[in-house]
Amino acid sequence: MKVLKFGAVWCKECLVMNSIWEEIETNMPKLETEYYDADEHPEVLEKYKVGEIPVFIFLDKEGGEIIRLNGAQNKDELVRLINEHTEK
Repeated sequence: MKVLKFGAVWCKECLVMNSIWEEIETNMPKLETEYYDADEHPEVLEKYKVGEIPVFIFLDKEGGEIIRLNGAQNKDELVRLINEHTEK
């Protein structure tokens, strides 16, 4: 599973989520993530139809969307979803 993270440096919710994701990634080193800044990668936001930030898109190993989360999220819920959708 891969998680695409969309945000921007001017977005307060995004900055809060960045620190949460840093902790998650430290504790889950096998989790694959990619971050896209809304101002630097508008073509990627268009490809995934992202209209607001922050947004987190969980992809399966074929690149299909599993879950899309809009806005700030609870760390425990993110970890639960990652664990639930990570292939055993």
